[in-house]
Amino acid sequence: MKSIEPNGQPNRIEKGTKIIGDISSTADFRIDGNLEGSINTSGKVVIGKEGSIIGKIVCNNADFDGKFNGTLEVKESLSLKSSSVTEGDVITSKLIVESGAIFNAKCVMKTNVEVKSISDSHERIA
Repeated sequence: MKSIEPNGQPNRIEKGTKIIGDISSTADFRIDGNLEGSINTSGKVVIGKEGSIIGKIVCNNADFDGKFNGTLEVKESLSLKSSSVTEGDVITSKLIVESGAIFNAKCVMKTNVEVKSISDSHERIA
């Protein structure tokens, strides 16, 4: 994670914490708890094994070990670990899926770095 807070740590939602709402930041986020809402960041979003997000994420990079359901717009690279479950709509430039990961999503691969919206994209199977 490159974009961190001044204290040297990424933003964290710890296990046992549930947040309902929208988050906007320029720093990285690690989710080990539950979020119902959206994250909009120019940093990286990491969902830990115990973490889950229902909503929308717009970010530069993402690494998922946990669960995601919603709309995901990743400008650069999306990495899905073997324990991850991803459902919904996905736009990304690069997709890395480990064996065992569950990926039930409509996926649009963009070659340029400008992420727009699902409805403005051409569909390609990943």
